[in-house]
Amino acid sequence: MIGGLVLAWMLVMGVVRFVAAHPWIPVVLVPLVGGAVVAWMVQRRRAARWEQVRSQGLRYALAQLDTLHHRQFEHAVRDLMRRDGCADAVQVGGAGDNGADVKATDPYGRRWVIQCKHRKAGLAGSAVGTPDLQVLNGTGRPVHKGDVVVLVTNGRFSKPALEFARSQRLHLVDRTVLAQWASGSTPLWELLQAIPAPRRPGPLS
Repeated sequence: MIGGLVLAWMLVMGVVRFVAAHPWIPVVLVPLVGGAVVAWMVQRRRAARWEQVRSQGLRYALAQLDTLHHRQFEHAVRDLMRRDGCADAVQVGGAGDNGADVKATDPYGRRWVIQCKHRKAGLAGSAVGTPDLQVLNGTGRPVHKGDVVVLVTNGRFSKPALEFARSQRLHLVDRTVLAQWASGSTPLWELLQAIPAPRRPGPLS
């Protein structure tokens, strides 16, 4: 411990002596460091502004969404939620996700739990059925504490799945609703019916 302190003191004194012997170094170094810090801060602000503009103007066509890998589709849904004002939207899909691929809190304080089902063939792909909804229903509220539990697909739902969703207060986003949401600027909660009441006033209230 003492040896370390002595070594540190020797290093500090060495630096002080070196600077005293070369007084021009601080004159040159301080402006350079200051300029680098200012440039870094400006770059950070520009990046933040660009990300805000990019997220607010985010649009997807169905043709784009159809070509995505299922994990990329989850990221796209996450980014759309962020565009709509859910700053904490996160992609959580993967092994052990317990039926949730995206989680987010909307500007009204409601917790969203979203499962994503991507179909490479889009509308021509297999319909999303009740088994997927049963998994989501079993975890969306009890495990993930969701206020709004949603399944999003670029395809379609089977008739039994539609009936099951209605009976369990699950929200479904099929290809038609997804097209409205992804290609426009209307938040998802304005496209769905029977959304729970806000937990807190919105940002424009």
